[in-house]
Amino acid sequence: MKRLLLNLTTASALIVSAGVSMAQTTPLPTTPTTKILAIGTFAPGTDMQRVQQILPTEVRETAQRYLEGKIDQWYSLQDRAGVVFILNVTDVNQAHEMLEALPLGKAHLMTFSLLPIGPLKPLSKLLNPPSQDRT
Repeated sequence: MKRLLLNLTTASALIVSAGVSMAQTTPLPTTPTTKILAIGTFAPGTDMQRVQQILPTEVRETAQRYLEGKIDQWYSLQDRAGVVFILNVTDVNQAHEMLEALPLGKAHLMTFSLLPIGPLKPLSKLLNPPSQDRT
């Protein structure tokens, strides 16, 4: 235990004397983008009658994207009109182009917030458990 404390003290002194912070020396683990979360909503004042006219075509084309494997999951928002898609793409620009090609996107009636998502970062800690001092 004394040896560990001495090593930590020495390491801290070296870091301080070098003028380097711990954040600079320990890289954060990166998580790859594996999907895009897309939240589609309507702006206040959107002509919902126009939306209703376009909706049958929108649903057919959305189902086609699902059958092509481009949309993994799709949901309705519970608190307002809108949708949530989990897309099988990793590039935000590609997701944007795909959604803008749908009828409501072409009509500029629905806008999407696009959020890259990936594996839960803390799970990587399970792969490299902390070493335990056995002295």
